Amino acid sequence: MLQGFVASNPVKATRRRDTGKRIPYLFDLNDAKRLLELVRVLPDRSRAPHRAQTYEMIFALLYGLGLRVGEAVRLKLEDVDFQGDTLFIRETKFSKNRLVPLGPKLATRLRDYMEERHGGTSASDRLLFSFTKRGCICPETVSQTFHSLVPKLGLVLPPGVSSPRLHNLRHAFAVGTLLRWYRQGIDPNCRLIHLSTFLGHVDPNSTAVYLTITEELLREADRRFRAFAPSGGNQ
Repeated sequence: MLQGFVASNPVKATRRRDTGKRIPYLFDLNDAKRLLELVRVLPDRSRAPHRAQTYEMIFALLYGLGLRVGEAVRLKLEDVDFQGDTLFIRETKFSKNRLVPLGPKLATRLRDYMEERHGGTSASDRLLFSFTKRGCICPETVSQTFHSLVPKLGLVLPPGVSSPRLHNLRHAFAVGTLLRWYRQGIDPNCRLIHLSTFLGHVDPNSTAVYLTITEELLREADRRFRAFAPSGGNQ
C-alpha cells in the first residue's frame, strides 16, 4: 500500500462559535413593562383571535413566575386555583408536577384574563391559552412572536451579552429572586433549594446555571461581605 502526505486537511468543518461564555440578557422590570406594552397592540389574525390578550398573559407568567414556555401553554382552566392562589404545573421537563404560588397582582391579572377570554365556561379541562380547538399554542410560535417584538424594544446589549431569547424571561426571574434575597438580608445558600423547587428543577445545581453574576448581584454580595468582615479587623 502506498502512503504519503496529503496537500491539505481533508476535514473542512468550520470552527463553532464559542457561545458558552456569553452572558444571557436579563430583562429588568422596565424591559418587561415595555414588552407587555408592545404586546397589547398586536393585531388579531384570522387564525389567532385575541392575540394581544393571550400573549400578554403568557409573557407575564414567564417573567413573573419563571415558567417554561411549554408549561405555560399547556395550562388548563382547572390548573388555576384562585382559592389558594396557585397554578398546578403538570408533567414538567422532568416528568413531575408542582404547585406554583401566584402573587396578588398576577392573580388579579390572570382572573381578569380568564373572565374576558373564557367567561363562565364549565369546561375545566379547556386550555387556558389556545387560538383554535386543535390544541395549545406551539411554544415555537410564542418564541417567534417574542423575537418579532425584541427589535422594537431598542435594547442596548453590553459587551459579551447574547441576544435576548424567550427563555431569558425565566432566567431574569431566577436572578431577580436572588437579588431580592440579598437586599432582604436572606442567605441565598439557605433558600436555593426553595427556588429550585419553584422552578421545577431536580436539584439546586440545575438552578445555579440561571444565577448569572450581574453587576447588581456583585454589589449586593460585596455589601454583605463588608458588613460581616469590616476593614481594620484582626488578620
